[in-house]
Amino acid sequence: MKRNPLALVVVAFVVALMLYVGLHMARRSGRLSTPRITRSTVAPDFSLESLEGKTMRLSDFRGKAVLLNFWATWCGPCKIEMPWFVELQQKYGSQGLQVVGVAMDDASKEDIAKFAKDMGVNYPVLIGKEAVGDSYGGIPALPETFFIGRDGKVVDKILGLRGKAEIEDAIKKALNTQPTQARVPQPSEPASAQMMQPQK
Repeated sequence: MKRNPLALVVVAFVVALMLYVGLHMARRSGRLSTPRITRSTVAPDFSLESLEGKTMRLSDFRGKAVLLNFWATWCGPCKIEMPWFVELQQKYGSQGLQVVGVAMDDASKEDIAKFAKDMGVNYPVLIGKEAVGDSYGGIPALPETFFIGRDGKVVDKILGLRGKAEIEDAIKKALNTQPTQARVPQPSEPASAQMMQPQK
C-alpha cells in the first residue's frame, strides 16, 4: 500500500505542534505553581496601590489576621461573597481582622472604585499585578482567598466560591494565631543569645 507523502508531512506537523503546545503548557503550569503556597507558608509580602492612591504592603497588617481576597469586577462568584466580607469585617474587625481585596482585572481604577462603592466595600481594595498573583501560586481561578494569621503565615486557602460559614471558620483560625514577638530570654541564658527580632 503506497503512502501519501503529503499525509506524512501533515501528521509530522501535527505531532510537532502538539509537542510544542504540550511543552509550552508544562512550562507555564510549572511557573504558575511555583512557589506553592500551603498552610504554614509565610505569606509573600507585596506593595500595591490602593484605590485612594496610597501604597500598601501586606506587612503593614502584621499582628492582624488578614483575609486576602483576589477578585475581579467581571467575576460572578466574587459579587456573591463580597457582601459577606463586608459583614465579616464589621463583625471581626474589632478582634483584629483585616479584609484586603486585590482586583485582578483590566478595568480602570475608576471602574473598580465605582464597583467597590456600589458593593458597599468597607475594606482596602488594591490594584493587583500579575507578579503578585504569581507569588501566590498563579491564581488559577477567581475568586481565591488566603487566610493569614497574626504571625504572617497562611492558615487556610479557598479557591472559588464557598459558603459563608466556611469562610468564617477560616477567619476564626486566623484570629486564633499569635503574633510573632521577641522571645523572652531564659534565666540560665544570656539575653543576647535569645533575643529575636519580630518579623517585618
